[in-house]
Amino acid sequence: MPAEPILAAVFLATLAATVAATRAVLGWLRRRQILDHPNERSSHRLPTPRGGGLAVTPVILLAWTGLAAAGQGMPGQVPAMAAAAGLLVLSWRDDLGHLPAALRLCLHLAAGGLGLAGLDHQHLVFQGLLSWPVDRLVALLAWVWFTNVYNFMDGIDGITGVETAAIGLGLALLPGLAGAPQAVVVAAAGLGFLAWNWHPARIFLGDAGSVPLGYLLGWLLLSAAADGHWAAALILPAYYLADATLTLAARAWRRERVWQAHRQHFYQRAVAGGASHARVAGLILAADLPLMVLALAAETDPWSALAAAVAVVAGLLAILRAWAVKLPIDPNG
Repeated sequence: MPAEPILAAVFLATLAATVAATRAVLGWLRRRQILDHPNERSSHRLPTPRGGGLAVTPVILLAWTGLAAAGQGMPGQVPAMAAAAGLLVLSWRDDLGHLPAALRLCLHLAAGGLGLAGLDHQHLVFQGLLSWPVDRLVALLAWVWFTNVYNFMDGIDGITGVETAAIGLGLALLPGLAGAPQAVVVAAAGLGFLAWNWHPARIFLGDAGSVPLGYLLGWLLLSAAADGHWAAALILPAYYLADATLTLAARAWRRERVWQAHRQHFYQRAVAGGASHARVAGLILAADLPLMVLALAAETDPWSALAAAVAVVAGLLAILRAWAVKLPIDPNG
């Protein structure tokens, strides 16, 4: 892992590049009138440019290319970057006009398969609990789920910037992590975008940002798990995984169309109940900080850290539920 001054330089350069690139993309989106218009499923009230991923994703990929050129690349990084670039194109097309859910799922599976093909054959994500073929199959399904979770959860101002920075920095702090520079890049890009996306947001990520971000963070988390940091890989994204999984499971139980947009996540209900976007995102940040500490503690006592992380996330969900308003069930949802 490079020395701290080099990581700091990578962080600052990526942060500045993301801020500048997002500003440029914002102007272009405004001129082209590519806007996210409010509807009954939205959490915003004014038409807002959508497509910040056109800045965030290329900055991350360029920074990772620079790391590889400087000898700081990770095994399997190139296939993952190629797949992320493909997801950027696919997701931008989806931002402009919705693509069928089945097509998106197939391409997400293909991207996950390409990324896993570059993972060291000897590294088992589930620490040898599963045979190699089952390990890779479950890892693929988990990766695709996490990629979509990141898209589902990008529903209010600031939330994805906060979560991206927390997961990225949490990974970068893990001792001996091979992908620390890559994680620093992703964290810096999340913070750089947050400068434009904090409430009231001037630009949204769109699928072109949330899908590749989920994919790249998923790759870093799986790589960390394969390197032995399995508990940290579960703890850092625990809130996103819990909110999305519980919400989608409830929708499936009610036989609603789980792939359609809605406002039933815990954080969305809290905003509907009167909490501001900034207040909700700030609360999530307040929970992410102890999760980062617990990810470090998991290096020596994984099960105790996992139990504490469950308590942190349960407390966060309970507060969001207390802030929430009960939304009517959409029979077409």
